[in-house]
Order: sequence, then C-alpha cells, then structure tokens
Amino acid sequence: MITIVAFLTMVGVNELLFKAGEFVPGINWIYLPAGVRLLATLLFGLSGAVGLLLSAWCVNFWLFFPDDFSRSFLGGIIAAVASYSVYIMARRFYGLQGSLVNLTAGKLLICIVVYSLASPLMHHVWFHLRDPVGHDWSGFWVMAVGDFLGSVVVFYTLKLALHLWMPPQAARTLPHQ
Repeated sequence: MITIVAFLTMVGVNELLFKAGEFVPGINWIYLPAGVRLLATLLFGLSGAVGLLLSAWCVNFWLFFPDDFSRSFLGGIIAAVASYSVYIMARRFYGLQGSLVNLTAGKLLICIVVYSLASPLMHHVWFHLRDPVGHDWSGFWVMAVGDFLGSVVVFYTLKLALHLWMPPQAARTLPHQ
C-alpha cells in the first residue's frame, strides 16, 4: 500500500511540475515516479514490484493511455519488471539487504543508471515489436534522461528530508589508549 500511495502521489507531483516539459504522453524529461519505482523495489522487493504494477495500471488505464489497452497493460508490466530486475541485480552483485544499509552512494548510482537504461530499453523494444515501421527510437533517450533525473531528485530529496528529520547521531569517539 505504501508503494501505491507513494507512486500515485509522485505521478501527481510530476504532472503538476513537469507536464509542460513532456516529450510525448508517458515520456518526460524528468520523471519523478521512476525514483519511487526503484526505491520501492530496492526496499520491498517483490511486494514493491507488485505495488508498482497495480499503481502503473491505474495510471496507465485512467490517465496516460485510457484508449490503448495493450500499452496500458504491458507498459505496467514492463515498468514493474524493469525495476524488479535492478533489485535482483543489486541482491546478487551487492548482497543488498532490506534496510539498504550496505547500498553505498556509488552502488546506488549504478542502480539508478542501470534502471534508467533498462526501463526505456524494455519499453522501446516492446514499442518496436508492436509497430516496427512507426516506432521512433528518439523517445528512448528522453525516457532514460527522465528516469535518471527523476530518480536522482527522489533519492536526494529523501536523503535531505531524512537528514533534516532525523536527530544527529551522537559523535562517536575512540577510547583513549
């Protein structure tokens, strides 16, 4: 439920702030929900991916593509699978733990970059298979940039909020020897 609320909220925020900069429906130069997708799967694994699938279907069917069943249905699946794939990669290569305690800034940046390429690639391969002649690959890079920037904004905003909200830890000193 947390994933669904967070994702739908972020879609609303994205529509308010960045709708004017939309490349085409569903592809933005900054796409904040991408950060929620990655965060939800890194934190919650499969249950996060399921929440993303359900919320993506809501957004796709009722907001972005109400007249295109296959794009709404498969687009939601692709979005959830892309972020879940990065979660699987992080678990395998980084030994990712549920608390993300061992996810360093560098590893997180790699996860963001991989997700920012995987999601648009999966979407555009499907778009191409669906319409090989009419598909325009130019949206791939816009989607990659949008997913990257959206993820960076979400993660660093969350980091700042946690820094401001959480009390500073007591300074640790080494015992004198």
